[in-house]
Amino acid sequence: MKIRVNRDVLADAVAWAARVLPSRPVVPVLSGLLLEAGEELSLSAFDYDVSARATIDADVAETGSVLIPGKLLAEISRSLPAEDVEIVTEGQEAVLTCGSAEFGLITMPVEDFPTLPTMPPSVGAIGGGVFASAVAQVAPAASRDDTLPMLTGIRVDIEGESVAMAATDRYRIAARDFAWRPITPDVAVSAMVPARVLVEVAKSLRGGEVSVAMGDGVAGFESVGRSTTVRLLDEQFIDYRARLASDWSIRADVAVAPFVNAIKRVALVAERNTAVRLSFSQGQVLIQAGGGDIGRGTEVVPCELRGDDIQIAFQSHFLLDGLTGIESELARINMESPTRPALIQDVPGDAEPAFRYLVMSLRQG
Repeated sequence: MKIRVNRDVLADAVAWAARVLPSRPVVPVLSGLLLEAGEELSLSAFDYDVSARATIDADVAETGSVLIPGKLLAEISRSLPAEDVEIVTEGQEAVLTCGSAEFGLITMPVEDFPTLPTMPPSVGAIGGGVFASAVAQVAPAASRDDTLPMLTGIRVDIEGESVAMAATDRYRIAARDFAWRPITPDVAVSAMVPARVLVEVAKSLRGGEVSVAMGDGVAGFESVGRSTTVRLLDEQFIDYRARLASDWSIRADVAVAPFVNAIKRVALVAERNTAVRLSFSQGQVLIQAGGGDIGRGTEVVPCELRGDDIQIAFQSHFLLDGLTGIESELARINMESPTRPALIQDVPGDAEPAFRYLVMSLRQG
């Protein structure tokens, strides 16, 4: 193989593909990045659960393929001078030259690299910005505990022109609905996608339209020359919609930005796993935290309250995760009692709220 490629284009593609490389591969070849030169240059990574492939323009003098240690190639690529990069295979080496810099990287057997999964059939497409926003709103509620795989995923339910995403770690539920462009108007698909993968995909593909594919146990995402496949989790999930539906007797509307900033300030004196206390009354909400060995903090923010006065407490970062997902200027906090969960949602006018976040309250000492 002999190719010449723009340094910035190569570094960007290598960094994107290398993000799925395992830190502790079960076999050495899974630490490699497969470079295949034909009419274009493709770079592929695969760990048996997640695959990534990027295709970029390159001047190909000799076609061929080579398997190079991926993380090392990523480090080298981003450190190169701003000149074209030439990669040539010579025996057991891939010689990478850029300006006066030259690296000879020991290659691995291409034939040992596993075959990437086939991209399943596309079921629809959505703008990368909307996709990234929805994932960012829902993903914080997914669990990081791998002992319960169901809780580490994002539930995706597709029905016609509507998509619903949801995640839970048992202490909160985040859900987002949005419209998209299905391949067929009667498409109906449900899947559990690992949250960590969906977050990476959403971050990297937000610049263009994202094509979503679903197949037998595999989901695929593709945009502007980059594609990712991921093995799906077990489809079991809670009936989250029933838990989000309730007749809330108390409702508080509060401006998001000042409320978030006040909570962050007051929470500075909250010890780990202690509550931020909210006291809602007519015209205001009093935010309180601390009172132990560190100190205490209070701040008042205006709000519009409908219903009785209420004092309720939450984990500060759980509360902030919900509020930072709000896209409207006002957040609506629906409550029933100090010991029941609260529902945080957008206040978009007459439209149904696209984002909903149910969070458990804490008992106050």
